[in-house]
Amino acid sequence: MKEQAPRLVMEGIDKEFPGVKALSNVNLTLYPGEVHALMGENGAGKSTLIKVLTGVYTIDKGTVTYEGKDIHVKSPHDAQDMGITTVYQEVNLCTNLSVTENIFIGREIMKNGRIKWKEMNKRAVELLKRLNLDIDVTKLLSSYSVAIQQMVAIARSLNVSAKVLILDEPTSSLDRDEVKQLFAVINKLKSEGMAIVFVSHFLEQVYEISDRITVLRNGEWVGEYAIEDLPRLELVGKMIGKELNEMSSISKERKSSVKGEAILHAQNLSKKGRIEPYDLELHKGEIVGLAGLLGSGRTELARLLFGADKADTGELKISGNKKVLKTPKQAIANRIAFCSEDRKAEGIIPELTIRENMILAMQGMYGWFKYISKKRQMEIADEYTKLLNINPPNPEQLIKNLSGGNQQKVMLARWLITNPEVLILDEPTRGIDIGAKTEIMKLMVKLSGEGMSILFISGELEEILRTCDRIAVLRDRKKVSEIVNKDHQTQHEVMTEMAGGV
Repeated sequence: MKEQAPRLVMEGIDKEFPGVKALSNVNLTLYPGEVHALMGENGAGKSTLIKVLTGVYTIDKGTVTYEGKDIHVKSPHDAQDMGITTVYQEVNLCTNLSVTENIFIGREIMKNGRIKWKEMNKRAVELLKRLNLDIDVTKLLSSYSVAIQQMVAIARSLNVSAKVLILDEPTSSLDRDEVKQLFAVINKLKSEGMAIVFVSHFLEQVYEISDRITVLRNGEWVGEYAIEDLPRLELVGKMIGKELNEMSSISKERKSSVKGEAILHAQNLSKKGRIEPYDLELHKGEIVGLAGLLGSGRTELARLLFGADKADTGELKISGNKKVLKTPKQAIANRIAFCSEDRKAEGIIPELTIRENMILAMQGMYGWFKYISKKRQMEIADEYTKLLNINPPNPEQLIKNLSGGNQQKVMLARWLITNPEVLILDEPTRGIDIGAKTEIMKLMVKLSGEGMSILFISGELEEILRTCDRIAVLRDRKKVSEIVNKDHQTQHEVMTEMAGGV
C-alpha cells in the first residue's frame, strides 16, 4: 500500500534535441513500496525520461521533487548519491572483475590506502543474501548467468542505499524460472519500501508485478492508471494511439487473395530467450502480417527465417525441401530477402552512393570476386530508381543526403534486385512520410500479385489490415493466434489478441 507522500514526482518534463521534441509535458509519480510500470511503444520517450531522471540528460523544462525537495540531477553519479539507480537491459558491469569488485567499484572500502577485501567480500555476501542469492563473490562475474549478473547489479544499487530503483527491460534475457526469481526479489524490495520503476514490453509480466502504470506515446504523457483500472485492451489502445471507439472496420486495398503452394513452412521453430516455438506458413503470392507490440517477438521470428539467428529447435521447409539456415547468405541463396527495421544500423551505409547501397546484396550473392561492372550497376540503379520513384533520381547521390522515405526505398531496391521469392519487411514504413508509406504498400500489393510472398511486420494495424491476407499475432515472445483477414476485420479484434484479454 502506498504512503500518502510520494517519494519522487516529475512534473511537466520537456526535453528537446535538435529537430526532435523527445518529451513534452511528461509526468511521473513514484511511491515507496510500489512497482510502477512505464509503458509505451518504440519512440514513446521511456528511455529519454529515465535518462533525464538519472542525470544523463538535463531537463529543458519541468520540475523533479525527491522526498519533498526540489532537485536538479546533474549526472548519473549525482543520481546514485541521491539514491536513484538504474539496472539496464544490457547489464553495465565489468564481467572481467569479481562479483565483489562490481558491487563496490568506485566505492571500495579502504583503510590506510589499502582495500579491505575481507570486509568487502563479507558485505557483498550480505547484500546478495537480501536478494536470496548465495554465490562465491570472489569469482569473476563472467562465470555467472545473465540473471545472476542482474542480481549483482541490483545488489550494487542496494550498496548505495537506493530508494528509487529503475529496472529497464530486466526480463528480456531471462527464462521463466529466472523471471520468477527476479519477481521474488522485486516483491521483497517493494516490501522494504523501495520505489521501483519497471520498464517492460511483456504485458503478462507488467500485470503480474505492477501496482500502477504510466503510459507515454510519441514523447507525450497519456496518463497514469492503477493496474486494476486499466484493462489490457485499453492499455494497448493507449500505447498505439487507437481509442476503442475509433476502431471501425477497414477494407483492404487488395482486390483478391492469391493462395498458391506453400513457399515457406516453419514448424516448432524457436530460439531460447528470443522466441518460443512457433508454426508459420507462407504461400506463393500471399502477404502475411506479424502484429504485436514492440518486444512481442516479431523481429525475432523474422530473423530465424532469414538465418540472422540460428534456431534451437524446429524445422524449416522452403518449397517443400527441408533447410537449415545458419547465415543470411544461405537465406539469400534460397531466395529469401530481409529488409531490417533499423535501416541506419543494419541497412544503409551512409558514406556510399545510392547505386553502391543498392547493389550490395546482389554483389554478395555473386561473391566479391565476381565484380558487377560499373555499367551494369548503373543500369540496375537507374531501373529501380524509376521503379520506386526515388528522389532525387541520381544514383550517384550519397544515400545519407536522402530523406528517410527515400532511404527506405533504396533498401527495398537492394533486396528486390536479388529477385526473391520471399520478402521479409520489418517496419518498412516507420519514420517516413505518408506519401512514401502509400507507395511502399502499393508496391507490396503489386509484388504479391506477381507471385512474391511477403512477410510484413508493422506497428500500424491499419497498414496490416489494408495489405495482408492473414495476420499472425504475437505476444510476450509467443505466436498466440492467426487471423484470416476478411473485409470486415477490425483493429479491435486484432488488438484483443495482442492484449491477451480485456
